[in-house]
Amino acid sequence: MSASRPTPRPGVLEIQAYIPGKSAAPAGVKLHKLSSNETPLGPSPKAVEAFAGLAGKLELYPDGSSTKLKQAIAGRYGLDPARILCGNGSDELLELVTKAYLGEGDEGIYSQYGFLVYRIAILAAGGKPVVVPEKNLTADVDGILAAVTAKTKIVFLANPNNPTGTYLPFDEVKRLQAGLPPHVLLVLDAAYAEYVRRNDYASGLELVAESENVVMTRTFSKIYGLANLRIGWMVGPAHVIDALERIRGPFNVNGAAIEAGAAAIADEAHVAAAIKHNDTWLAWTTAEIEKLGLKVTPSVGNFILIHFPDEPGKTAKDADAYLSERGLILRAVAGYGLPGALRMTIGSEEANRLVVAALAEFMSGVNVSNG
Repeated sequence: MSASRPTPRPGVLEIQAYIPGKSAAPAGVKLHKLSSNETPLGPSPKAVEAFAGLAGKLELYPDGSSTKLKQAIAGRYGLDPARILCGNGSDELLELVTKAYLGEGDEGIYSQYGFLVYRIAILAAGGKPVVVPEKNLTADVDGILAAVTAKTKIVFLANPNNPTGTYLPFDEVKRLQAGLPPHVLLVLDAAYAEYVRRNDYASGLELVAESENVVMTRTFSKIYGLANLRIGWMVGPAHVIDALERIRGPFNVNGAAIEAGAAAIADEAHVAAAIKHNDTWLAWTTAEIEKLGLKVTPSVGNFILIHFPDEPGKTAKDADAYLSERGLILRAVAGYGLPGALRMTIGSEEANRLVVAALAEFMSGVNVSNG
């Protein structure tokens, strides 16, 4: 019997659409959006200038190869531009990987609290998501390796991980790669790598350079402050980049993104300022919130995961409502399986101090109006 209307293929309707962080406050209340891990410093002025320079060329197609952007990335990290692929955010690159390397029934592995886009991309490609439990909100290498089957084609590892802020030391990442069958592609998602200040961390460039089954994705949406332009990039073996170049959209990165991205990655002073701000306020905000009796998962990113008690009036949902009324917008992470927590981006000094003060009132039961 034929269907009465077009029907999506299996897997598509299992996808729960990605819900971004809230970005609205009550009328008359100043908004402090701390729900999307955006940088409080904004983009480099040089990137803004480069973006503005495209205003008179909007009728022209961009460079389909993103040559200028690839060369800027290659120059910054000492890479071969031919092994770089640029995309409309790193999300597009994650989706291209599954489109190229996952077929119907193939398995893609990710950790319990990994980025929600992994599941979406795997299902969209017709694959089966395999979720591996974490230990102490951190990816478990032994668990991932134990989950590998003959059907496994891709392993996704966010390092550092969002929304937990935890990370795997580079020795553990290398152990993971060494334990995978050579035909399984390891995707290292290093969206927050620039923020990490740990001696035992590495983004994965070295592992990509010496392996045939490892790629690394990065983004301009976080420390570079260009989230609105949607710029991601990937470095990988020549054979992987070749495959993905064949299936990406012909003009998948717009001209303003190419120009602004190239300018942003060259402005190392702006990045250094963003790192310094995050170092200062990540430590301060974590310590101050812990003083309130709330648990904070140690984070190496530009955000923290705050855990609330399961008590009426003191839950994460209650705190979210309380903060939102005051224009302080954090990220509910129930969709990640963490209903008892909120994720807070490290914001401006003003925003960070306001959140701590509001949480102090919330935890003490003091209801201070926002008048």
